[in-house]
Amino acid sequence: MKQIQHADDMRFWADEQRSLHKTIGFVPTMGALHTGHLSLAEAAVRDNDLGVASIFVNPTQFAPLEDFDQYPRPLEEDLAKLETAGIAAVYMPTAAEMYPRNFSTYIDVEQVSQGLCGGSRPHFFRGVATVVTKLFNAVKPHRAYFGQKDAQQCAVIKRMVRDLDMGIEIVEMPIVREPDGLAMSSRNVYLTAEDRKRALCLSRALFDAEKKLRNGERDGGVLVQGVRDAMRNVEIDYVALVDAETMQPIREPIRPVVLAVAAFLPTARLIDNIKFDPNTDDAGSQTGSGR
Repeated sequence: MKQIQHADDMRFWADEQRSLHKTIGFVPTMGALHTGHLSLAEAAVRDNDLGVASIFVNPTQFAPLEDFDQYPRPLEEDLAKLETAGIAAVYMPTAAEMYPRNFSTYIDVEQVSQGLCGGSRPHFFRGVATVVTKLFNAVKPHRAYFGQKDAQQCAVIKRMVRDLDMGIEIVEMPIVREPDGLAMSSRNVYLTAEDRKRALCLSRALFDAEKKLRNGERDGGVLVQGVRDAMRNVEIDYVALVDAETMQPIREPIRPVVLAVAAFLPTARLIDNIKFDPNTDDAGSQTGSGR
């Protein structure tokens, strides 16, 4: 597995593979890899001639009081996992190269980045859109893989790629969950045993709401309030029913929707969601897997 640090070297490698008519599937990560990340890596390898991953803890998507310095960085473990998954190359730029002195160019994806995580973390999606664009420019993928757990991030990236004519297929993969239903996250390592138990109310509230949707409930207020009631033992950041494409709040699920939650525990902020299409009765969260 090739390890690449510099953007010029990454572009040279990607151009060489493209000249050989090989397709590149890309998985951008911040490391601290779990089974969810590896499902993306395996899909990238399976669907393309070559799989590429990046490991970069992006400072521009962290606010000053967030956990940038504490974010887990088990680099050697991550590299071993990616090699086992069949990844051909790993791009690992430094912060100094990604954001050189006097860096002043950022990408804002309007509307779809507002609300939900964009409400409590207004800096976040500007940092995500900027770093993903820079990674795309270096890796030059044909397809890029993202997890549904970050549903709003997926929507932001899809809109950015469409609006800027990037010509990259964005593949959104289902949430991977722990056996008890908790959505896998690199930040789960922060949770104490007690917080870990309390965190289960997020997925359980969403699974209950999904049952209501499947049974015909179409009142968004009822769905949201039911989730809020089930999450009363954690500090709620948001509970929202939104359009799956625009991320704007809706009152009635007459088209594909995301029911999304975020909550603060003493040791971590967690997010989760389910997707539901009332026209096909097919929720994208695949809540039955891993439970």
